[in-house]
Amino acid sequence: MHASNRQQHLLKSRQLQRALYRAAKRSRTRRFHALYDRIYRPDILWRAWVEVKANGGQAGIDGVSIESIEAADVSAFLSGIAEELKAKRYLPKAVLRVMIPKPDGGQRPLGIPTVRDRVVQQACRIVVEPVFEALFENCSYGFRPKRSARQAVESVRESLIRGWHVVDADIQGFFDNIDHELLLSLVGRRVSDRRVLKLIRQWLKAGVVADGQYHRTEKGTPQGGVVSPLLANIYLHVLDRYWTLECCHLGKLVRYADDFVIICRHQSQARQALREATALLARLKLRLHPEKTRIVRTEHDGFDFLGFHFRKRRGRRGAGKLVPHVWPSARSMKRVRARLKELTSSRWLRLPRGIMVRRLGEVIRGWRTYFLYGNGSKQFRSLDRYARQRLRRFYGRQMGCRARNIDARFCRWYATCKVERFYRSGVFGRAS
Repeated sequence: MHASNRQQHLLKSRQLQRALYRAAKRSRTRRFHALYDRIYRPDILWRAWVEVKANGGQAGIDGVSIESIEAADVSAFLSGIAEELKAKRYLPKAVLRVMIPKPDGGQRPLGIPTVRDRVVQQACRIVVEPVFEALFENCSYGFRPKRSARQAVESVRESLIRGWHVVDADIQGFFDNIDHELLLSLVGRRVSDRRVLKLIRQWLKAGVVADGQYHRTEKGTPQGGVVSPLLANIYLHVLDRYWTLECCHLGKLVRYADDFVIICRHQSQARQALREATALLARLKLRLHPEKTRIVRTEHDGFDFLGFHFRKRRGRRGAGKLVPHVWPSARSMKRVRARLKELTSSRWLRLPRGIMVRRLGEVIRGWRTYFLYGNGSKQFRSLDRYARQRLRRFYGRQMGCRARNIDARFCRWYATCKVERFYRSGVFGRAS
């Protein structure tokens, strides 16, 4: 497809989104009844394909990958999807379930739909998202346009200036316990197009394939599905809306997907906030994790949120008032150290050092970009020392442990190869 056609498709799809957003913003009670036909429009399907391709990912249970579709004919692939949707012959395939390791040593189930289903889900999300985005509350930051985890972190820190007690909440098995009928009823409050509701129901009921065995899905939505983050936000919008209208006097709610905290001024407010959140989640057929949910007094203890650790400390040199400090959490530090260790392990000894350094730089730049906010200079210097130690060990193994003057040779190489550093002067202390 020519660049001009791609730009036209992108422009038309965004015009549709703006029109739907404005219409939804004008009336909180309006229900949209003619959305299905827009899902299989050529501009919507092409944009959905571009976004699915940009996200990457492996093939689903049918074995068809993004690369194989590109090698064949993308236009024919999208035309086939449009014909199936128009004739109402589209049926999603089961989701491939794989287990990925968690930082605490456990495993998290990840659902991988087929590329075909991911494109249709993304097209549906492009059309439906503006209808709900117009109503979502400001306390929600996860998987929303023009919102990010950094904004959520900044909101928490600003609230901690006056807040002293925090409800650190963890919803137990959120994505696995979403009630299908309740979710569809919440979607139906804004979308009355039965064809769209049928599509969503089909994705929820498609089932999963794990270890070659098919399993039905009676509840939950697969993590990894393109439309799952939007459905999760619709489901938890009930919490956001109720809190904004009825409980905002207790404390500030900040939510990123299924992870949220409530920042309160007094301990009594925090206890009441925890009771209210527990009761409301029970109405959504969810429950807070009894061991991971707690009330934190920030001047005595800290809490982790979105990879950061928050705690109140005194200003520089231990003087002044208690102010919120933010730095990378211990879990985040452990994960990046594991990544550095893996990139400098003996399995890559035959790899040229220049390539290894470039790979290391990509990890360091990405980590530094996300975590530079706050008071993490001590943690970043620690990571710089660790990275240098790993590089010294890698260099010694490549050159031979018995090589003479290995330390001097490593120092000369390290000074000339321009290794990325975690710490950069001038970027820390912004949250002080």
